[in-house]
This record gives sequence, C-alpha cells and structure tokens, in this order.
Amino acid sequence: MAEREKRIRLALLLNVCFTAIEIVGGLWTNSLAIISDALHDFGDSVALGSSIVLERASRKEPDASRTFGYQRLSLFSALFSALVLVGGSVVVLLNVVPRLLNPERVDATGMVVFAIIGIMANGLGFSLLKKGESLNEKVLSWHLLEDVLGWVVILIGGSVIHFWDAHFIDPLMTIGITAFLLYNVARNLMEAMNILLQGVPKHINIDEVKRELSKIKGVIAVHDVHIWSLEGETDVFSGHVVVDDALLRTPDETRRSIKEALKKHHIEHSTVELESKDSCSGIECEDWCSRKTQK
Repeated sequence: MAEREKRIRLALLLNVCFTAIEIVGGLWTNSLAIISDALHDFGDSVALGSSIVLERASRKEPDASRTFGYQRLSLFSALFSALVLVGGSVVVLLNVVPRLLNPERVDATGMVVFAIIGIMANGLGFSLLKKGESLNEKVLSWHLLEDVLGWVVILIGGSVIHFWDAHFIDPLMTIGITAFLLYNVARNLMEAMNILLQGVPKHINIDEVKRELSKIKGVIAVHDVHIWSLEGETDVFSGHVVVDDALLRTPDETRRSIKEALKKHHIEHSTVELESKDSCSGIECEDWCSRKTQK
C-alpha cells in the first residue's frame, strides 16, 4: 500500500471514531459547537473515504485513451473535499448565528474535556497528512486543521464560559475560525482550478525557466513554452529551443542538458523540440528573427 494511502486511511479511522464520540459529547453538554463540529468531521470522513478510492484509481498506468494516466483523479478528490468543507462551514455558520443572538447554557466543563481529546485526535490526523506533498493531502490536512482550531475555540470558549458565564464567546470565536478556514480553502480551490486550466504552477516562474535555458552555451532562443501540472506534483514542460549548429550535431546531449536545467525548476517530464536559427517556427520565433534582421 502506498505511503500516501496509509496516511489517509489512518486519518479516516481517527475521524470516523471521533465523529461518533462528538455526537455523544454534543448531546451531553448541550453544545451546538460540538454538534456542529461533528457535522464537519462527518464531512471530513466522506472526503477522506472518497480520497482513498480516487487516490488508488489515480495510480493506474497510462493507456491508449489516457496517455498521461489517471493522476488527475486525485485532483478531483481535492476539489470534492474542499467543496464538502465549504458546505460544512456554511452549515456551521447558519447554526452558530442564532446561538450568538440567543445564547443557551452549556456544560462548560464537559466542553473543555472534549476539546482536549479533540485537539489530540485531530492533531494526530493533521500531522499525518501534513507530511504529504500532493494537493489532495494539503486540502485534506486543512479539513483536520479546521477541526484542531475548532477544538481550540471550544477549549477557550468552555474556559471563558466556566469562569465568566459568557455564553456568547463560543459562537463568536467559532465564526472567526470558520471564516479563516474558508479563506484558506478558497486558496486551495483556486490552485486546483489553475491546474485544471493547465496554468503555470505557482512554484514555477516561466520567465526564470526561459532564462535558465538561455544560459546554456549555444542556446539562441526559447519560444512556444508551455508549463503545466498534472495534479499539483508532476510538472510538465514543452517548448522549442533554437540552438546553433554545433549543438544540433549532438542533439541527444543537447536535450539532456536542457532536461537537467529543467529539473532545477521541479520539471521532471519535458518535451523539447530543437530548431536551427535559420528554420525555427512559431510566432515568438518569427518576432525574434524579425528583430534580428532589423539589427
């Protein structure tokens, strides 16, 4: 079993078990915050379960109809997980606002006890998924970080209620934490959409890549460059590189040098078309040739 799937499975087990505990604890303490967090954990469990299925499917080898393979299935899992988190957050806000306007008495001591257990359980799950580098694991880790922060809110709120009988503090802080987490989930959704639209990954500067290739001795120009990512981890490059005649006499070695330069920018998969300065093609190349003629 892949290491990534092991981490997600363990996080799922922790989440399912603790969701059941939360439901009991929420009813026992009359805490809407705990019951709402149980809803969040249920959503997390659904997201984690779908993630396991899609992660496994994403490892299928490329075939005639999917020449790049099925790696982007894990990206759809990330999108689904983010949407579940957004939906759960909306439900929490809809339930917290009325409680903010009309606070009800809760068992503050019970809230503190469950909060400590919740911080430990969800913190363990978060630390497991935080080790992963895929976008899917990043989004899932935000699910669990949301729960950790939610339990911190419940811990603080329970303590304040216990000492000052200020029942409005709990829903007020929950609103703030939920808004903060929605902001971060929105960032992950934007990154996922950028990948689906085959945008340049945020950790790659296309101009720096071109400059890096231009430093190779004998490289005259770089044009028609396309850089995208399959699923947030595997970055792909395609482009035309205009070189002098000396490099054209050793094309394999030239392409090897170019691919080594691309690896410095986390690009492992590349398609490079070598061109001579007298027969390069493409709009960018035509512009370069025109400028050269004017000089």
